[in-house]
Amino acid sequence: MREVELKGIVADRAALRTRLLAAGAREVFNGALSDRRYDLPSRELLERDHVLRLRVYRDAAGERAVLDWKGPTRYSKGYKVREELSTPSGNGQTLALMLERLGYVVIREIDRDIEQFELGGAVLRIERYPRMDVLLEVEGTPKAIESAIAQAGIPRADFSSDRLPEFIFRYEQRTGARAAICTRELSGDYRYSVTDA
Repeated sequence: MREVELKGIVADRAALRTRLLAAGAREVFNGALSDRRYDLPSRELLERDHVLRLRVYRDAAGERAVLDWKGPTRYSKGYKVREELSTPSGNGQTLALMLERLGYVVIREIDRDIEQFELGGAVLRIERYPRMDVLLEVEGTPKAIESAIAQAGIPRADFSSDRLPEFIFRYEQRTGARAAICTRELSGDYRYSVTDA
């Protein structure tokens, strides 16, 4: 599968949600999303721009996990593009244990609350981090992405193919505050590198 996406900063989350629902978007998830990015201690995957990620969704209905692999990042006509393979699992703890037993270590944690929608073939995810700007990530075909952004009512110029570390850097430059993209960082534990996000 090919992942094509853009991200942008959201000024008013409640207004965005209202616009998306009015446009006919269907909410498919509302809850917590935790990512754990894995690599070998040598950082072999990172050096090749590969991602091995365990993603756990939690909401009132319970918990579900997804194991993802992403290939090297490419950019095409202003979009970020990666090959992506995913498989669901009911038990994130077992998957984490399997990865650890194979010698993988967590190199980055990302925790956020999300509201995920489907609209016209695009997936839109409003992401609220512990301490950072609210982001809207839009995935789909370029045509579906452009249509969804127009219906979201956020200027197209506010979206880019930038990676998360670039959004973190701009937040910190603008506010003078250190961003926290995982719960651990709220207590001052910044053991993970921003560049691994």
